Amino acid sequence: MALGLRPARALLNDINPHLMAFYRWLRRGLRVDLPLDNDEALFYAYRDRFNALVRAGRAASREAAVLFCFLNRTGFNGLCRFNRRGEFNVPFGQYRRIGSLRDFSPYREALAGWTFVCRDFEDLDLRPDDFIYADPPYDVPFRQYARQGFSWADQVRAARWLAEHPGPLVLVNQATERIVSLYTCLGFSLRFLPAPRRISCTGDRTPVREVLATRNLEGQITA
Repeated sequence: MALGLRPARALLNDINPHLMAFYRWLRRGLRVDLPLDNDEALFYAYRDRFNALVRAGRAASREAAVLFCFLNRTGFNGLCRFNRRGEFNVPFGQYRRIGSLRDFSPYREALAGWTFVCRDFEDLDLRPDDFIYADPPYDVPFRQYARQGFSWADQVRAARWLAEHPGPLVLVNQATERIVSLYTCLGFSLRFLPAPRRISCTGDRTPVREVLATRNLEGQITA
């Protein structure tokens, strides 16, 4: 969504430090010089190397960013999953083919004024009139998108924190019964949409019911 809006200034935050490190390298004009074959042996060799870099404290390196991108393009069903030691543990995906860019330099100009951080959302420095697009991990059984996961208590804390923001806000999540109840109680305006699933631990691609929750958008959107 942020790429579609093309803001000159943006602050992007995510619970996954590897994703934010990858985007920081994109902002510098990342070029890939490693083989990117859709091969099982290569996948596990790269996974071992990526986890070795994590253990060595080099997770923010250029090499780790390239490997992280490859592992996400090649891993099983598009999953991004980590164990409690912070190691990537998704198995090989066995796709017929994968597509992966080698030259990300076209993104350099678009991302030049953007800041990428990995913090608890309550630690973000926001202005009252900032537009927020919030996309927390879906309220589903799998939540190990990052080492620490994202619990129901985190969902509640995030929703309450967002509800206090005086500026325009869009919040999306899977429309589970408890999410809908939570967002309704906090005064969000709700809209429900069928959303395609690109990532699944089971391979199920059946569309899911998604909730689009908004606040303070009056007068913010023009045709």
